[in-house]
Amino acid sequence: MADSSFDIVSKIDRQEADNALNQAGKELAQRFDFKNTGTTVEWKGDMVVEITSSTEERANAALEVFREKLIKRGISLKSFEAAEVRPSGKEYKIGGTFKAGISTEQAKKIGKLIRDEGPKSVKTQIMGEELRVTSKSRDDLQAVQALVREADLDFAVQFDNYR
Repeated sequence: MADSSFDIVSKIDRQEADNALNQAGKELAQRFDFKNTGTTVEWKGDMVVEITSSTEERANAALEVFREKLIKRGISLKSFEAAEVRPSGKEYKIGGTFKAGISTEQAKKIGKLIRDEGPKSVKTQIMGEELRVTSKSRDDLQAVQALVREADLDFAVQFDNYR
């Protein structure tokens, strides 16, 4: 029987992020406490979001609204990193970026966790921005998935290409 495998990846579903941004924008336009404050949430690049408002408190409140929408759309807050509020003329802005991909040191950290605490039949291999996990037993692979989910990692992980 051939080995079974899956990939551990860290990626963002751009469509879900776009939906969360649009929902946050609609809520900010309709809520009474944001009326006439000029508060907006918009894309400023491929994976860069900018929140603009007339006061620092409104900008932080808009950031919280956006984070709530991300959670509802199933996007981990570990993959979204917001900067500090910065004044820009008469407005206050918050920039935020989505992080995607697993760096080599993060992949090594996961690989060490799997080697130390996971089943012994499991092998890991770093492949670019993802980590391939292989084993003859599918039960061992599911145990590894549970182990990685329970680990307190500082980045979001998903499981892909389960074969």
